[in-house]
Amino acid sequence: MMPRVALTPEAADLLRRLRASHGDLMFHQSGGCCDGSAPMCYPAGEFRTGASDVHLGDLAVDSFSVPVWMSAAQFEYWSHTHLTIDVVPGRGSGFSLEAPLGMRFLVRSRLLSEEEL
Repeated sequence: MMPRVALTPEAADLLRRLRASHGDLMFHQSGGCCDGSAPMCYPAGEFRTGASDVHLGDLAVDSFSVPVWMSAAQFEYWSHTHLTIDVVPGRGSGFSLEAPLGMRFLVRSRLLSEEEL
């Protein structure tokens, strides 16, 4: 089975910068308010995951990895897609680590083929 989540080279560069400042990282996408439909980047463990979250996979960046989580309710909508985390200039949520840098993570998606499901 192919990974459900990937990242662009630009997003990997930003994760390197954020890790240098904040240590290990994680993503969570809830689909709720406050830019919740965008992937939020936190220091690892700062956002508590539980039974209502789905682990989509781990993004490999050099010698470290960044786990990606999504709320189960949001995953119902996205379960048929492959997600790529990208970054663009702009202000996202103040909760995500990249916000003070004038950048925002976002998700680009494509439908999974029958073979990939």
